[in-house]
Amino acid sequence: MTYTIGQISEMFGLPISTLRYYDKEGLFPYLERTSGIRKFTDTEIDALNVIECLKGSGLEIRDIKRFMDWCTQGPDTYPQRKELFETRLAAIEEEIAQLSRMRDMLKYKCWYYDTAIADGSEDRILAMLPDNLPEGIQELYDNGNSASVR
Repeated sequence: MTYTIGQISEMFGLPISTLRYYDKEGLFPYLERTSGIRKFTDTEIDALNVIECLKGSGLEIRDIKRFMDWCTQGPDTYPQRKELFETRLAAIEEEIAQLSRMRDMLKYKCWYYDTAIADGSEDRILAMLPDNLPEGIQELYDNGNSASVR
């Protein structure tokens, strides 16, 4: 089955100009044209899923282009492709850990101010710090303070 650029734009929620840019950058190496009209297939849909994943993970278009070039070079580039995904995975896992710390700090601070509002002061909370907070809250506090929360 083939799809028009408009259909692909709708499927992925991407502007047509972005798809044209990706094509110009060589991110769709197998894209066929009929009378100048791009004909997208499942191959391009699969490629676009990977492109959007890599882009969302913070990879630059030039590096995605390098990956797509590797794909056209065959099995000899499997190690490079695997390394690229391992590197992106490590970066995403670190980002998730950082976001987890931020989330826990925010949850802790919500509890903190709920308690301070209910008590009319911070005195009781300050007396519990740093190691005598209620169960569950202590874990939030510890994780939220385990590394710098940017």
